[in-house]
Amino acid sequence: MVSFELNLSVNYLVNLKVQKYQTTIIYLLICVSVIGQNMTREQYIEQYRKDAIIQMHKHKIPASITMAQGILESSNGNSRLAVKGNNHFGIKCHNWDGKKIYEDDDKKNECFRKYENALASFEDHSLFLKKYNRYAFLFDFKITDYKAWAKGLKTAGYATNKKYADLLIKLIEENQLYELDKVKETQSILTEFSRNVYLHPNRIKYVISKEGETLLEIAKEFDMRLWQLYKYNDIEDEYELTKGEKIFIQPKKNKGKVEAHITKNGESIRSISQLYGIKLKKLKKRNKHLSGYEIKSGFEIKLR
Repeated sequence: MVSFELNLSVNYLVNLKVQKYQTTIIYLLICVSVIGQNMTREQYIEQYRKDAIIQMHKHKIPASITMAQGILESSNGNSRLAVKGNNHFGIKCHNWDGKKIYEDDDKKNECFRKYENALASFEDHSLFLKKYNRYAFLFDFKITDYKAWAKGLKTAGYATNKKYADLLIKLIEENQLYELDKVKETQSILTEFSRNVYLHPNRIKYVISKEGETLLEIAKEFDMRLWQLYKYNDIEDEYELTKGEKIFIQPKKNKGKVEAHITKNGESIRSISQLYGIKLKKLKKRNKHLSGYEIKSGFEIKLR
């Protein structure tokens, strides 16, 4: 009897220890998963578009160019230079007196500028272009002529990649960044509510979801019905909201401002609907040849 009770006690302690280790492992996996999440291109644009517009009005550099360079140089804010050094534009030290970070580039262990925050990087990028004479001719171009700016940056030697101008132009056109160049200083963010309300290029108001926020909380904040958010965003029941999502608080439009979109891996018909602010049913009607949630890359989606 004593032996049986002893075995029970030993088994209980072993199971307790196993459960403890399992809990620890699960916790560590969750932490690694959270830390490992990369910022998407859309999230990067939403987070820094305001900074790009501010630089445009302050220094006369197209916001579309600033955003496209930031996306390209920082890999949507996920590069080591951006994460560890707040350097979003790959600007090297040159005669820099501030903090430094080292990274392999054209040569091993090259010196790059390190900033206190992303805004300082955006500001220094503008000052960098204004400081050096080789970029002076760029400011003769119209602020809406992003193609001339992109080609000019390549000609002036901003990057060694021969396709640098083409890459910038492609980013601007795929993500409608040219719309940022048309934004007046007071239009970028609407301030009638207690949180930032953005105006989509398709003239629809939207917000960016916060950590742990629910659709019901957003609905209450804007005195809306929950069904309205579901309808405006083409959301199905039991949808789990994640941080950084674009949530429209007005109905989307029947068509987009551009003719078509070429799909990329991982996109869905709904994500394209959200990207361009077009009603999902209208998008499906124009593109009856597409089916399923995910779409292969290289398809042309008609937007109008």
